[in-house]
Amino acid sequence: MPIDITIPSPGESITEVVLGPWHKNDGAWVEKDETLVEIESDKVTLEIPAEESGVLQISAAEGDEKQVGDVIGSIDANASRPKASAAEDTASASEEATSAPAAAVEVATATASSSAAATPARATSLARKLAADRGVKLEGVAGTGPSGRITKSDVLAVSPARDGAAIDVSPPVIPASASGRGVRREKLSKLRQRIAERLVAAQRNAAMLTTFNEVDMSAVMSLRSQHKEAFHEKHGVGLGFMSFFVKACVSGLQVYEGINASIDGAGVEYHDYVDVSIAVGTPKGLVVPVLRNAHEMSFAEIEGGIKQLALKARDGKLTMDDMTGGTFTISNGGVYGSMLSTPILNPPQTGILGLHNIVERAVVVDGQVEVRPVMYLALSYD
Repeated sequence: MPIDITIPSPGESITEVVLGPWHKNDGAWVEKDETLVEIESDKVTLEIPAEESGVLQISAAEGDEKQVGDVIGSIDANASRPKASAAEDTASASEEATSAPAAAVEVATATASSSAAATPARATSLARKLAADRGVKLEGVAGTGPSGRITKSDVLAVSPARDGAAIDVSPPVIPASASGRGVRREKLSKLRQRIAERLVAAQRNAAMLTTFNEVDMSAVMSLRSQHKEAFHEKHGVGLGFMSFFVKACVSGLQVYEGINASIDGAGVEYHDYVDVSIAVGTPKGLVVPVLRNAHEMSFAEIEGGIKQLALKARDGKLTMDDMTGGTFTISNGGVYGSMLSTPILNPPQTGILGLHNIVERAVVVDGQVEVRPVMYLALSYD
């Protein structure tokens, strides 16, 4: 009996998801635990693995909106594993074989050219790519592979030039959009829609204010330079700047509890712990996983935790537990070369700190002008 592929629950309060790209084609053989498809909610993107090995049957397409529990396909676990055809095996082996003599290819080309125009040329994927790169028309090439399939050797035999070779030397056709007038429209993903909604709501519903200041990074940079090698050898993780700022924020938030709080309807929740949300940019949008109990962490634990969250975000492995909670957010625009910005609150939190790039600037120290590494900080709060 086929095993249904259903939409799992990404987390509490999430009932609808959008189907992402399928990693396998309909009718393809899949292995157990192999990723089948991605689903995207307004908070996180998850992957659905195969429960068993078998033949995949797809019943929903990319972009479809589905409810938790909906069936989007099935796996026939009783199906037999397909065997690679002898022709395909021979074609693959022929890619490594020595090319046929040029004279033989010349004769074969002349014989096959009349029928090549009637049907599309059969060629291996490597041969097609090579032909496209070298401007060779496959219709004028005779294949020496199984069933007349054109191989890499066949393309090499007629390239870069020979008498009578079917090489396209016509000037390239410039598409109309090359002038910069083209327009491409893409549907916003659920995640990006949710990001936009939350950021707009934060500006509309909060009395947000941003305070700017500058910090001389000389002491931090010196300390990091002195200990980073020994730190890495001992803990197996690099010593970055983020751990210094997390530690500093923890100290400040324990004093100014109004910034380590959450708006809950008509009330405010004050937290006696610090869960720091770390803003991470991914190809699919901004995500903000949470570094829990940061007030109890050492420098090494902070760096290790941030690295783990960043890797999970990059690979699309974040869970709802990784994304929920958080009492304060840190966003590092410095990785993009940003000198200054105004970070937007991450609701329902009441504070967010924006870090920026470190630049040498002239500052006055004890009445003397000195060049120091300076970073601008931006604290937005409600």
